[in-house]
Amino acid sequence: MKLTQKETTLLKDLKSSEELCIEKYGTYAERAEDPTLKMLFESIREAEKTHLQTIESLMQGTVPMMGGGSQQQQNSEQSCDNCCRRSENDEFLVRDALDTEKHVSSLYDTCIFEFNDAGARNALNHIQKEEQEHGKRLYDYMACHGMTA
Repeated sequence: MKLTQKETTLLKDLKSSEELCIEKYGTYAERAEDPTLKMLFESIREAEKTHLQTIESLMQGTVPMMGGGSQQQQNSEQSCDNCCRRSENDEFLVRDALDTEKHVSSLYDTCIFEFNDAGARNALNHIQKEEQEHGKRLYDYMACHGMTA
């Protein structure tokens, strides 16, 4: 696949965003007090690493084969009967993570429309759906722990 200058620039932006997500989720997993939140951050961090690999492949002109569905959502359906105390630290971390997912998802939305290659658009769409799933998982955590308005 031959990239246009605009596509190359957009991929650089996405790469930077994915690198930031990986760094944030690693830091947030270390800082989180609730073990469930730690695991959630670690799980999302691993998915972000996969996204970065896909972006790097696209930057090299290779459209990776995407799986049939989005990532597994094993933690999406949380049981709220074992919730720990509400932590201001954890609330800050999860709110910031959700805002980050909203921003990154919107970047993917823009990029999907800007790419000429159908395979590249499919790969970006696949990642965007996973970013939306990350947001859902974070929101579900917040709802379980009384962090939503």
